[in-house]
Amino acid sequence: MSKRTVTLVNIGNTNTQYAIAEDGVIGELRCCPTSEVTATTFPGAIPLAVASVVPSVTAKLSGRNPFLVNSKIKSRLNWSQVDVSTLGADRIANAIGLCESFTLPAVCIDCGTAITFEVVDGKGNFLGGGIAPGRMLLRRSLNSYTAQLPLLAMSDTVPSVAGKNTIDAMGLGIDGGAVGMVKELMRIIGAQLGGAASFVVTGGDASFFIRHIEGLIPGGADLTLRGILAAWESNYES
Repeated sequence: MSKRTVTLVNIGNTNTQYAIAEDGVIGELRCCPTSEVTATTFPGAIPLAVASVVPSVTAKLSGRNPFLVNSKIKSRLNWSQVDVSTLGADRIANAIGLCESFTLPAVCIDCGTAITFEVVDGKGNFLGGGIAPGRMLLRRSLNSYTAQLPLLAMSDTVPSVAGKNTIDAMGLGIDGGAVGMVKELMRIIGAQLGGAASFVVTGGDASFFIRHIEGLIPGGADLTLRGILAAWESNYES
């Protein structure tokens, strides 16, 4: 095993993505429900580099002495323009991955349980971003907080006209609304960056938004892991 072998772990609210990287090359991507993650989920002989938004799961890995992504680690980014005390590790990893793989200024749009925007200007300053509910979260919210609305199945399409029944009306409201929300946040952030930014999309629901919004750049399913890897490599000696 190479001295530069590490297991990269992205612990999300719903799912956990992980892969082994050796000498800077990320191997096969794997995924499991976050609720099932334990210290034995990952190979025991390989160090862990982790970005987690679920503290209770992070605690399960404490015996493995993982490298944890946070705003205090060494990176190319300047975090001084934001409040880092509440900044999620996934968003930090996304911003680092953006700097490593794309020309700045750029924005990462991570489409998962939440849809997050990570904004990096042309000088490597992290400017913050936006956080919004993802499409499944919107579905669950309507189902959980109403008496009669069902849990709408996920769909790759958006209705093109007003819904003539409850299911179609929910599809237009949720999925059409999600597309409109992302477009509006892109407009606001794009104006802040002077209209020159690239919008890079990743996350489990990325393909839906790529299909329905022009100009999005696929960031790859491993963008967050690439950020974790870059963070780990920059801090390896320490």
